Amino acid sequence: VPERPTLGNTDYAFEMAVSNIRYGEGVTEEVGMDLQNLGARRVCLMTDKNLSQLPPVNAVLDSLAKHSINFQMYDDVRVEPTDQSFLDAIKFAKKGEFDAYVAVGGGSVIDTCKAANLYASSPTSDFLDYVNAPIGKGKAVTVPLKPLIAVPTTAGTGSETTGVAIFDFKELKVKTGIASRAIKPTLGIVDPLHTLSMPARIVANSGFDVLCHALESYTALPYNMRSPCPSNPVNRPAYQGSNPISDVWALHALRIVAKYLKRAIRNPEDREARANMHLASAFAGIGFGNAGVHLCHGMSYPISGLVKTYKPKDYNVDHSLVPHGLSVVLTSPAVFAFTAQVHPERHLEAAEILGADIRTARTKDAGLILADTLRKFLFDLDVDDGLAAIGYSAADIPALVQGTLPQERVTKLSPRPQTEEDLAALFEASMRLY
Repeated sequence: VPERPTLGNTDYAFEMAVSNIRYGEGVTEEVGMDLQNLGARRVCLMTDKNLSQLPPVNAVLDSLAKHSINFQMYDDVRVEPTDQSFLDAIKFAKKGEFDAYVAVGGGSVIDTCKAANLYASSPTSDFLDYVNAPIGKGKAVTVPLKPLIAVPTTAGTGSETTGVAIFDFKELKVKTGIASRAIKPTLGIVDPLHTLSMPARIVANSGFDVLCHALESYTALPYNMRSPCPSNPVNRPAYQGSNPISDVWALHALRIVAKYLKRAIRNPEDREARANMHLASAFAGIGFGNAGVHLCHGMSYPISGLVKTYKPKDYNVDHSLVPHGLSVVLTSPAVFAFTAQVHPERHLEAAEILGADIRTARTKDAGLILADTLRKFLFDLDVDDGLAAIGYSAADIPALVQGTLPQERVTKLSPRPQTEEDLAALFEASMRLY
């Protein structure tokens, strides 16, 4: 690393790591040819029980059959995966000795497949070796992985573009994950036909994830203020802070969300809106996959992990769950009111893209303006009225705060540092939205 004056050992560089993306209606038909081109002889196809009966998986199966690809299917992926569901998939992958992977599904499926590929490629590693610190050891991934083709069926996580795999660590009742450029898919096949089978609430909650990916990566701590500066580039984190390239992707994704999300939710036949949200998901993924997210995501992990009895509409699951996009967006008004002291002009710009009139706005009101704009956006889309509506009360705040503290990988990217008292106040402010 060159000698240079640094302020408190902050980083001086950022790097962009992006999966190859192929976009187009019907492009899933090409997956069999891709595997042929890779010379794949034993392929693992991962999906979940619901999707295994739906058109996206059928399209992949047809392509594999047409091109005589030898594969085994694993359809036991859990929606909102846990450490145990990851371990089950890893066991399947190790046993199968696969030389390529195809993941067909939302973020849960793609993330599970990333983990399976990683640990099957590094069979002697302990599960916690690659899990983010402070929960795991956060070791750098240095083993070569097998090719992974991701076929996203939701317009939300952007997991087809990122080197991140998220899961519930049951023992601690907290979400954590694995973050390394090495685990990002080789190719993301973004086929907008797959979003046509998504029910309205899944479109909404997936879209809220895109919204927060864009907002958080655009307002994150700038890359050259993040510390420590890595002593070796292999240690530069996947989430580096806002930077000039990620900013472009985040703003573009935010504009698409503002224009198309409501249309995509309200009319399942609106192919233009659904196709654009599918692209926005990949765009925001490229943005946050390099810049990172901050408090909405950091606070969302205990909201999902400590769920009691909430079961969302349109989700065919046998366990309580708070969909990821919902757990993220419910704190967004409080979070951006809090962070806007730093870079208020970015918060105002985001509010304007989402429909606010900022012609006479004062810079010091940026946080309140963005918070109000988000509340109106969520109210128009009939979103649950805060954390209280999904089963939380003031008595849960200490546990929610404790669940947020280990999420340093993302909370440290907040432009404004936060204390435990700040986090408690943010959870309290998020109990009711309207």
